[in-house]
Amino acid sequence: MANVVNEGAAGRRTRSLRAEDALKALAVEPDSPERLRRVLEQALVFGGASFAAVYTPSEDGELLCLVESAGVPRTLYGLRDGYALAGPSPVADAHRTGLPLWLGPAELADCAEARRVPSRDFHLAVLPLHGDDGGGCLAAVSESPGGFDAEDRACLQLIAEAVAFPALPAAAEGGELPAGAFSLAMDTGRVEVGDDILELFGLRPDHFDGKVETLLGLTVPEDLPSLMSVVEAGHMSIGDRELEFRVLQPSGPPKWLRLRGRLLPGGEGHPARLVGTVADTSTLRAEVTDVARVQRLAAALATAGTVRDVSHAVVTALRKPLHADRIALAELENDRLVVTVLDPPQPESWPQLWRTEWRTEWPDAPVRAMPTLAAALREGRPQIWPAGTPLEPALADVGPGGLAVLPLPAGGRMAGACLIGWDAPHDFGPDERALLTASAGLAGQALLRAHAVDAEHELVGMLQRQLLPRRLPRLPGAKAVARYLPTTAGLEVGGDWYDVIPLPDNHVALVIGDVQGHSAAAATLMGQMRTALRAYAAEGHPPDVVVHHANRLLIDMETDLFATCAYVDVDLEEGTAWCVRAGHLPPVLRHPDGSTEIAEAEGGPPLGVMREADFPMSPLRLQPGTVIALTTDGLVESADADIDTGIDRLAHALARSDPAHLGLVADALLVGARRSDDVALLLLRYEGMAVRPLRESWTVWRVPEAVGHARRFTRRTLRSWGLPAQDMDAVLLVVSELVTNALVHTDGRVRLDLTLVNQRLRVAVADASPRTPVKPAGISWEATGGRGILLVEAMSAAWGTVPVSGGKQVWSEVALGG
Repeated sequence: MANVVNEGAAGRRTRSLRAEDALKALAVEPDSPERLRRVLEQALVFGGASFAAVYTPSEDGELLCLVESAGVPRTLYGLRDGYALAGPSPVADAHRTGLPLWLGPAELADCAEARRVPSRDFHLAVLPLHGDDGGGCLAAVSESPGGFDAEDRACLQLIAEAVAFPALPAAAEGGELPAGAFSLAMDTGRVEVGDDILELFGLRPDHFDGKVETLLGLTVPEDLPSLMSVVEAGHMSIGDRELEFRVLQPSGPPKWLRLRGRLLPGGEGHPARLVGTVADTSTLRAEVTDVARVQRLAAALATAGTVRDVSHAVVTALRKPLHADRIALAELENDRLVVTVLDPPQPESWPQLWRTEWRTEWPDAPVRAMPTLAAALREGRPQIWPAGTPLEPALADVGPGGLAVLPLPAGGRMAGACLIGWDAPHDFGPDERALLTASAGLAGQALLRAHAVDAEHELVGMLQRQLLPRRLPRLPGAKAVARYLPTTAGLEVGGDWYDVIPLPDNHVALVIGDVQGHSAAAATLMGQMRTALRAYAAEGHPPDVVVHHANRLLIDMETDLFATCAYVDVDLEEGTAWCVRAGHLPPVLRHPDGSTEIAEAEGGPPLGVMREADFPMSPLRLQPGTVIALTTDGLVESADADIDTGIDRLAHALARSDPAHLGLVADALLVGARRSDDVALLLLRYEGMAVRPLRESWTVWRVPEAVGHARRFTRRTLRSWGLPAQDMDAVLLVVSELVTNALVHTDGRVRLDLTLVNQRLRVAVADASPRTPVKPAGISWEATGGRGILLVEAMSAAWGTVPVSGGKQVWSEVALGG
C-alpha cells in the first residue's frame, strides 16, 4: 500500500512538473492571439477542470467580463458573460479580496449568481490574477466528486500566474536561460544562448564567445539577409517575428532552424533586446514537400464528406504552414465560381468585388471577370505571381505580397480553384511549389467526390420532404406544428413520419410512426404506411380499426420490416380524444395549469408483427389550452438514458414551455437532440371551438313511409334550431332526393345526418353501397327518373360523396338566409 501511495504522489508531482513545462513552452510567444486559450487548455489537461475561463475588468471598471474560455460550454454550469464588480458573485468576491475561492456544490447552492443549473453537481474555483493590467480572475469548474485536490489547486495556481504574467524567457528578466531560448542585446550584439541552441549550431558552451556574429557566420550565406533583418533593430518593429534559416553542418546538407523572436523596447539605462527561441525544423521542412504534410491532407480529405468539409481541410493544411493571409476555395460550375470557404471570413479582409459579388448566401462570381484566373484554369496547373505582378484588382488585392492560384483538377475537368494570398512580399521556394501542386490534385478529387455526396444528401432530403406532409392543415379549434430532423449519420433515408388528417364532424387524427431501420426500403414502407393510415381514417373507421387495417396491410406486404405507430383521434367539438398505440411511445399532455402527464394509453404490438393483434383504445380528456405531444424515440432515447428517462425529460421541458408560441416550443424541445437517429415531433394545442355545430341524426327504416318520416324529422329539427320557414323547402327537397336514392339504389342501413354551423346546413345520407352516384349527362322530357342528383346540385351550394366504413356518404351543403 505504501508503494501505491508513493507512486500516486510521484504521479501528481510529475503532473505538476509537466504543467510547468507546458506553460514554459507557451511563454515564448506571449502576444500570440491563441496563447491565452492554450494556457487555459492546460487547466483541462493538468488541473482536473472541465471548463476554464478568464474574467477581466471592463473599461468602465463596473464589470468583470469573460475574455476567453476553454472546455465544455459555460452554460452547462450557469456561468455568465459578465459579473458586476460590486455584486455578490464568487468571481467578484475573489477579485475584491484577492483570495482564491474553492466552492463545492453545498456552497454553490446558496449562491444564485454562481449556479443556475440545479441538475448538475460541480465544484467552482476562482483565483485572482494579480497582474499589471488591473488583474481579473481565473475561474475553473470540476465535475469530479471530490472537486479539486491539492495537486489540481497547485496546477491552477501556476496557470493563474501564467495568465497574469505572460512570461518571457528567463534571461529576459535576469534569470537562468531556458535551454532553447536566447536573449540578444541590440546595442552591443552580445547574446545569451541556451545549451540546446549551441548544440544546433554545432558549438560547445565553453567554445562560444557570446557574439552574435559567431552564430551568423555558421549560417548559409543565402539566408543571411533575411536573418540580419531580424537582428538589426532598424529593420524590425516592436513585436514578434518568425523566420526559418539554414545552418551549415560538418557533413551532409544544411540544417533548417526556426527562429521565433520578440523585440522588447529598452527602458532607462537598458538597451532593446531580442528574445525568443530557436528550434530544429528539419523534419518540419521535409513535411512541407510532399511527405507527412501531404499525407495528413490526404487523410483529412479521405474523411471529408461534404464540400465544406473538403474546403476546411484544405484551409487547415495550407494557410498556416504557408503563413498565408487569406485563402479561398470555390467550386467551378459552368462559367461561375461558387465560393465554399473564405478564410478569414470577415468581408473587410477581401477585395471590394468579393464583398459585393461573393458575400451572399450563395456567393458566386463569373470567371470572365478575372481573365488571369480564367487563363490559369485553362492551363490546369498551379500559377504563382510574386509581389508587384500586374493583375486585375480582384486578384491583386487578394495577394498584394504574392498570389498562388491552384486549379483543382478531377475526372478530366476542373472541379474548382483555390486562391492563396499574402500581404507582405513572399518568396515561393521549391518546397512550397511542390506542396501546392500535390495539394491541388488531392483537393480536386476530394471536391468532386464531396460534390457527389452533397448531391446525394440533397436527393435524400428531397425524398424525405416528399414523403412527409408539405404543410399541416388549418384546424377549427386547434393548432398543430411538426418538426423533423433527419439523422446526420450516413446518407440513408429514415423511416420516421407524422401526419395530421382532418376528418368529418370536426375530428382530426394525429399520427406519428417509425419504420424499422434507415434505408430506401424503410422510407418506401414509411410512405406506404402513411398513405394507408390516411386512407383508412378517411373511410370513417374508428381509431382501433384504422390501426388494425394498417397492421393487416403490413403483414400482407410480406416485408421483413415492422413499424411502430401512435394514432390519436381528437374530437375538436367535445374536447375528447381516443388514443391507439402500436408499440410506440405514449402521448405527453401539457395541461393548461402547466402540469404534464404521460398518458396511460394501453398499447398493442408494433405493426407487422402479429396478424390478429389487439389495439385497444384509451380515452384522453382535453381542456382548452391542453397540448398533445407525440414524438419518436430519436428525441428521447440516447446512449446515456433509457426511453423512460427521456420521456420524463420531455415532459419537464414541455412543462416549462409557453404553449402560446407552439412553434418556439417545438424548436426548444429539439435543442440538444442527438442526430444519430431521425427525430419526428408533432404538437397540437387544443383551443376549443368558438362556434359548436348543431347536430342531429336519424336512422331511416326501409318502410313505404320512409321518405316522409325523414322529411318530418328534418322539419322538426330545423324548427327546434329556429330556422326561418323560407329555407325549409330547399332543405326538404334535398333530403327527399338523397334518402330516395339511398333506398332505391342500395341495400342495408341508411342514416340521415343534419349539421348546422355558420348559417350553412349540411345534409348527409350514408348507406352501405360503395358505388358513387353518377350525375346523368342529359335527361329527356319523357324520362321518369335520373333527376334527383340534378335537383340536389341545383339546390346546393356544394355537394359530393366520401367513402365511409365500406359504404359511402352523399352530402349536400345548403346556404341559409340567402
